[in-house]
Amino acid sequence: MPPDNTQGSTQGGTTPITGPIQRLLRRVRAFDLRRPLLWNGLLTACWVLFAVLDVTSGGWRTVALDPDVSGTLVLLMSVAFSVPLLWRRTHPLAVLAFTAPVALVNVWSGAVVQAAYVQQIVVFNIALRLPGRALAWAGALVAAPLLAGAAHRPHSWDPLIVPHVWAFALSAMLGIVVRTRKEYTEALVDRARRMELERDQQARLAAAAERTRIAREMHDIIGHNLSVITGLADGGAYAAARSPERAAQALEAIGTTSRQALTELRRLLGVLRDHPAEADRAPQPTLDDMDELLTGVRTAGLPVRLRVHGTPPPSPPTAGRQLTVYRVVQEALTNTLKHGGTDPSPTAEVILTYRATELEALVTDTGTGAVGRRGPDAGGQGITGMRERASLYDGTLEAGPLPASAPVGGWQVRLRLPLEDTPS
Repeated sequence: MPPDNTQGSTQGGTTPITGPIQRLLRRVRAFDLRRPLLWNGLLTACWVLFAVLDVTSGGWRTVALDPDVSGTLVLLMSVAFSVPLLWRRTHPLAVLAFTAPVALVNVWSGAVVQAAYVQQIVVFNIALRLPGRALAWAGALVAAPLLAGAAHRPHSWDPLIVPHVWAFALSAMLGIVVRTRKEYTEALVDRARRMELERDQQARLAAAAERTRIAREMHDIIGHNLSVITGLADGGAYAAARSPERAAQALEAIGTTSRQALTELRRLLGVLRDHPAEADRAPQPTLDDMDELLTGVRTAGLPVRLRVHGTPPPSPPTAGRQLTVYRVVQEALTNTLKHGGTDPSPTAEVILTYRATELEALVTDTGTGAVGRRGPDAGGQGITGMRERASLYDGTLEAGPLPASAPVGGWQVRLRLPLEDTPS
């Protein structure tokens, strides 16, 4: 089977034959847009020149019904047909109305000069720029003189009517085709422009959403790590007098926690720089990092234990869901460090429960300082941010004091997160 060279014969979307023609047409249109008056003048001058040459050479007599018509009248009619082309774009119907009496004299006298076909250029411009009703009026203005001349010369019906009818039909069809293609191209350009605007809007919305996410991440990072550092500093100051070794351990933990906080802040702030591709793209925390989180909390002085109920699904939750659980647990324990009180020292428990369709994270503590955590806005952006994270995955979050039946006071945060997206 011979190779198919159909695609090989194209370059830049056009064939070698049509490519130069399209480039030439683009240059002509560009010149027309830059200097419309000059282009109109050149075109009109060419047609006037052709009309005058037709008269002076006597060529008009070869098709004339009456070759004895005065040459002066023929010259005047030829000029009257061609000179109004200068206004064919701005006032095409007026030009056609002006040449209609000249066309009547042309067929009535029997001269039938070839310059009468210049009317079809005006018909083309009417079909290109004006509504369909104007094209109907143009047909009437062209046909009326021809019908009157045919009535005056009954035996000249074919040479008077048929050529002009064909010329009118071709000019009108060409104008409609060019107009359709022009409107289609303009619609494509407008659609491309609107799509570009929509793309820019989507990019701005995505950037705003990313900044909101970064703000939540920074709140979690700064709030959690500063709370850990504060707890370590208080514990180190208390232990300095009795156990210098414990104080040194506290200072070492403060340094480690601070470096971790700075690393995460640099990574998040790197996204906001002028060259986000150069930013550190370290993976976000997952459920596998929960032990490390609880170790840091224990180091800060809050005893916390982790229990897992149920069987994890064969496919782990998505990265976004794991990050949501991690951040909610982190925020809840941070609030315990901040508001749990010190007398007696609170304890905390994290329970992860896997069910068939959801993952539940329950964080409880025995803290007594619940005043700073009451109300949806009492704790700043912490609880609000947790609820926003849960809503991203159609989850729910409840935060409030433990039931009155609990043996001791305390606080609980319960997150329920579907393991799959809800069909829209």
